[in-house]
Amino acid sequence: MAKIAQISAKYIIHTSINIDGVVDRPDVIGAIFGQTEGLLGADLELRELQRSGRIGRIEVNVSVKGGKTGGEIIIPSSLDKAETAIVGAALEIIQRIGPCNAKLHVDSIEDIRISKRQFVIERAKELLKNLMEGVMPDSRELADEVAYSVRVMEIAEFGKDRLPAGPGIDESDEIILVEGRADVLNLLKHGFKNAIAMNGTNVPQTIIDLCKEKVVTVFVDGDRGGDLIIKELLSVAEVDFITKAPDGKEVEEITKKEIHKSLRSKVALEQYKMESNGKDRRDNRRRDDRREERKEEKRGERKGREEKRDDRRGRDDRRDKPAVKKRAPTDKEKKAFNEMLEDLIGTRGAYILDKDLNILGKVPVTELEGTIKSLRGGIHAIVFDGEAEKRLVDVAEAAEIAFLVAMGTKAQSNGVAILTPEDLK
Repeated sequence: MAKIAQISAKYIIHTSINIDGVVDRPDVIGAIFGQTEGLLGADLELRELQRSGRIGRIEVNVSVKGGKTGGEIIIPSSLDKAETAIVGAALEIIQRIGPCNAKLHVDSIEDIRISKRQFVIERAKELLKNLMEGVMPDSRELADEVAYSVRVMEIAEFGKDRLPAGPGIDESDEIILVEGRADVLNLLKHGFKNAIAMNGTNVPQTIIDLCKEKVVTVFVDGDRGGDLIIKELLSVAEVDFITKAPDGKEVEEITKKEIHKSLRSKVALEQYKMESNGKDRRDNRRRDDRREERKEEKRGERKGREEKRDDRRGRDDRRDKPAVKKRAPTDKEKKAFNEMLEDLIGTRGAYILDKDLNILGKVPVTELEGTIKSLRGGIHAIVFDGEAEKRLVDVAEAAEIAFLVAMGTKAQSNGVAILTPEDLK
């Protein structure tokens, strides 16, 4: 049987289905073929259209939610527009699928050729953009590339230490002192020809001599390494101004705008020293504060450990105390407890009783522990629809309650008599 795929179809019929019941995919496909058979004549019989390849494979996607089935039917078609529309409309006459009522609605008929045309247009735009960006650089880009090559070629070696430097070191009264060769290259690229590099953290004699003759601006990376180089320089050479790259960046990677901004914000040596001293004092204060905080934390930890030891000693003391003798219920109490317990079955509630077996109140089992704690005594017995667990038993012992009457128990107690229906017979 020849069947066309969606990729070779001209149209696709999208139909939504809603079924009042649970059915499977084969039930839907069977209903489509069975209930449209003979409806449209021999030329538009679905089975014949599939055999000839004019209708493709029918896709059915269904999902079940809340006892109802919903989904989508997708039918590819190579018929013309009118015939495709007739096939789509025929689907909507289906009213039952399997044993269930059903409703089908054609949401849309998609023209595949429009989608393909749109893909061609978008792909052509992308190819044209790549062609214009990668193959045909404009004259400005060519000029910038040539200028950059020329500037890089201008880098020279200066002094007996053969330090990387720009061509304007000799005739310039002001120089920019940087860390390495890459920094000089970046400054040359952006038009600064009076830069020279130290080539390491040790200050060469050539730099010391230049600092005596020219106005020197130290331009270092925006990290701790830059701060260390400044300290080393100040100990052996005479510099006039200091500036740094933006925080976390290196001179070799910053842009022209960032270079100009950094050089405009340079500070005199005296101002830098005052700011550094203030920063050192702030750092020292922060260190002292952190040290005091750690001391306070340690004192708090010691106090917590001491409190835990006291709690353990208190629990040990309580364990050493003799167990309180449990009371046995009287016949009157048994009868009253039994009646109340039967009254509470299925309610998840609890009765709180005094010594005369009067009901002080009724609360949900979930609020029982909080109620016992808030009453602070005066409770003789508690009858509730639930199981007596360890936590509730502990609270009852602390409140000196005589009886816990429950449907069952998962705990034992030395001070509270825990009664179940078997104990009340």
